[in-house]
Amino acid sequence: MGQKPGLKGYLDIAARAGYDGVELWIRDLEEFISQGNTAASLKKLISDAGLTFENAIGFAPWMVDDDAKRKVGMEQMEKEMNLLASLGCTRVAAPAAGVTAPLDLFKAGERYKALLDLGRKTGVMPQLEFWGAFPYFHHLGQVLMVAAVANDKDARILPDVYHLFRGGSGYEGLKMLNGNLVEIFHMNDFVSSIPREKQEDKDRVYPGDGAAPMKQILTDLKNMGGPKVLSLELFNQTYWKEDAFQVAKTGLDKMKALVKSI
Repeated sequence: MGQKPGLKGYLDIAARAGYDGVELWIRDLEEFISQGNTAASLKKLISDAGLTFENAIGFAPWMVDDDAKRKVGMEQMEKEMNLLASLGCTRVAAPAAGVTAPLDLFKAGERYKALLDLGRKTGVMPQLEFWGAFPYFHHLGQVLMVAAVANDKDARILPDVYHLFRGGSGYEGLKMLNGNLVEIFHMNDFVSSIPREKQEDKDRVYPGDGAAPMKQILTDLKNMGGPKVLSLELFNQTYWKEDAFQVAKTGLDKMKALVKSI
């Protein structure tokens, strides 16, 4: 991300590094199309690279309390879901973007239910995401409550090694999860040299290079059953100074080695 090679560059790097699929940011998709490219041409680029478009990252304010802002957020979600559907992507991250005050998790569950209904309408299902340093939606317990309140067979959550640590969730809770509740899992690691509450996105390191119990995490993911997509997500500015292909390849190699070890 730090190197900013552009959407074509991202796809080329992922393909050459040996990835099976990609997780793309909606803002990059929209920028590519705004430059005169079509959704059909982008879909072909992804396909020609031999990649599956597994998930997309967006920040529509669908969970906020303000009715007018939430309506706009749901409309944004529907627009983005329709774009993703045209590109062959069937998932989109659904974080608590825009939330500025403590959440009523029962209401958040109702809103997630409405978002799941929209997902079925468009064919792109929302993956409930939480951020460890975000004060209002940062813990596995919160995301599980929202998913439970939705009372929907299509509810899915999107955990992240770093965010589970940073938000104080820890990893034992993963043992409680079964089946397809987790389809996408963000891979990275945290360092032990910085206090938990002071860690930032930029402090994430390659999976296996930090202090997370990676073997336990991957074993618990495997024991859940159902297919799991492991998606490398790093914002380390030291890596940004390095060759993007080499960073992508190193990350994939480290993930493969970890998976092989369980």
